[in-house]
Formats: sequence, structure tokens, C-alpha cells
Amino acid sequence: MSQYYMGIKDLPEDMRPREKLLLKGEVFLNDDELLAIILGQGMAGLNALDMASSMLARYGSLRSLKEASIEELTKEPGIGTAKAVSIKAAIELGRRISINTQRRISVRSPEDVKSLVMEDMRYYDREHFRVLYLDRKGGLITIEDISVGGLHSSIVHPREVFKPAVKRSAASLILVHNHPSGDPAPSQEDIEVTRRLMEAGHILGMEVLDHVIIGEGTYCSLKSRNLI
Repeated sequence: MSQYYMGIKDLPEDMRPREKLLLKGEVFLNDDELLAIILGQGMAGLNALDMASSMLARYGSLRSLKEASIEELTKEPGIGTAKAVSIKAAIELGRRISINTQRRISVRSPEDVKSLVMEDMRYYDREHFRVLYLDRKGGLITIEDISVGGLHSSIVHPREVFKPAVKRSAASLILVHNHPSGDPAPSQEDIEVTRRLMEAGHILGMEVLDHVIIGEGTYCSLKSRNLI
């Protein structure tokens, strides 16, 4: 007796791996669905999602799948060299991302910020406005120069501050700028700009953790001073 075959296109749209990723994002897909996208196509009588589910059931976990060789993978039904190579490449990318995340510098305090930026920012003769972009664990993704001002002020627009945050998928950020006078005491303008950027961050779901002002060998954290 023939068995009914259901292809990926026969599934409701919100159950098809590719469409589900486009509609909801990759974090909403389970391991089977992500692997099915890597496989791309199924085989006679078995769609890519069924193939992925069967593979993971046999290997028991993604860790075991990671340890499989190309030769072992190609013994799986419907897995040729091209699909085996795609699986190994995807797993290796995940491994490298994990290593890169683990190696990120952790920024936990104003002292950490000071250690990262003090040595060059203390000597600037104009105000430089920088932003530290952090991941969900407080790891430093990148530091971006946002603007350079005159002798007494810098020009900062929320668009320029949050554009890199969106691009880098940052979870939070720390504002930094220097006072060429050497005195890191915040001005009223510094406080107002910080609060304005905090409001913008709240709308975007990205928390502004602090604003650190760099002076000559010293610094001021608006958060520590309870100014924000």
C-alpha cells in the first residue's frame, strides 16, 4: 500500500521552516527546522523536515551531529556530499561564533569603560562622542565614534547612535565622551542629551546603561552619580 507523502509546500505556511524564519525570526525555529533549511531539499518520499528530524533522532543531539564526519553523514538517506558539506560548514560557523562571543571583553562597570577609552580620549582637544555596543551578556561588540564637536560641545543625534546598534544587534550601549578641559563634571546639556538617548533606546528596546565622561586622568559616570 502506498504511503501519503507530504512535501514542505503542503504544510501550512507558518509550519514551513523558511517561511517561519521570515515571519518570526530564526530564534523561533527548533533544531529540526533549522537543519531542514540547511538541507534545502528532501528525497523521494521524505521532505527536508522529515529528513532533519530523522537525522537528529538517530544522532541524539546537535553535539553528536557535530562530531560526525563527512563520510558518516553521507551514509544518511538522501545526504550526498554537497549536503554533508553544508551541514559541517553551518556547524563550524556556529562554533566560531561561540568562540568569538566567549572572547569578547566584558564591560561591567565604569572602571571597565575607563580602561578601554581613557588613554586616547583624555588627550583630545575637542569633544569626541563614542558608544560602546554590548551583547546580552555585557560583552563588547564594538566601539563606534559617533561625532566630533567643537572645543566645548559635540553634536549627537539618536539616529547616529542607534544605527550601529540595530546593525550589530546590540542589546545595550554605554555612551562616552571627553571634556577637553580635563574636568569630567557633567554639564546640564550632557544630562539632557543622555536622558534623550535613554528615551530613544527605550522605544527601540535597547538600554542605555550609562554615560561616562572622560577627563584628564579621571572620569565621571552619570549612573554612579544618580544623574540618570
